[in-house]
Amino acid sequence: MSGSDSGAPVTLLIADDDEVTRSGLRTLLAAQPGIAVVGEAADGVEAVERARRLRPDVVLMDVRMPRRNGIEATRQLLAESAGPACSVGSADSVGSGGSVGSVGSGAPPKVVVITTFENDGYVTAALSAGASGFVLKRLPVRQIAEAVRVVAAGEAILFPAALRRMVAARPLASAEALPRAALTGREEEVLRLMATGLTNPEIADALRVRLETVKTHVGNVLTKLGAQNRTHAVVIAYESGLVVPGATG
Repeated sequence: MSGSDSGAPVTLLIADDDEVTRSGLRTLLAAQPGIAVVGEAADGVEAVERARRLRPDVVLMDVRMPRRNGIEATRQLLAESAGPACSVGSADSVGSGGSVGSVGSGAPPKVVVITTFENDGYVTAALSAGASGFVLKRLPVRQIAEAVRVVAAGEAILFPAALRRMVAARPLASAEALPRAALTGREEEVLRLMATGLTNPEIADALRVRLETVKTHVGNVLTKLGAQNRTHAVVIAYESGLVVPGATG
């Protein structure tokens, strides 16, 4: 159970190869309510090793690091932690405050990518690898802290406009990335609404259906797409052309 679920502070591991940035983030975030910084890592190899040992709720992961970049570190963390008890792909865990476990207990830590430039292609790759969202280093520390708390609670940090710009700057992936024939019309509609940044309750209001119905559709979408989480599903939707950059608000 994560700190956000139990009332205890959210435990955080910070991974960044720049010592000044890493130290500054630790000092500032440790002063924020509801967050306990439990460790640091200077590269992707250390990030994986220390996440295994410290079992944080959230890893704040720089994408451009030596030895192993944040993309590969994210992929390894999520792959080795996944198991029958892991709830990464569930409808509840990505859109309605599902529980978060720790590394080694069946569920992986949540990963928040931190980057200097919002159009960094590495960020899109990290989201595809299963990161729950991204934040910019230039954001006020209170916003970075809020992102950590939100992700620990099971939500995704999704900025539709920024995500559209990132995806639009890259060549589209094969249309086979989204097996459109496998999605029902309602599931495609839900996915398009997810791409606008709506939460499950907001989608339920928009479609005038029960929240549990939306959760079922979201879960089906994630399963059919093979998506790690809500953000990954939206990346697939953009890259495969189901959602066209600039066409959603």
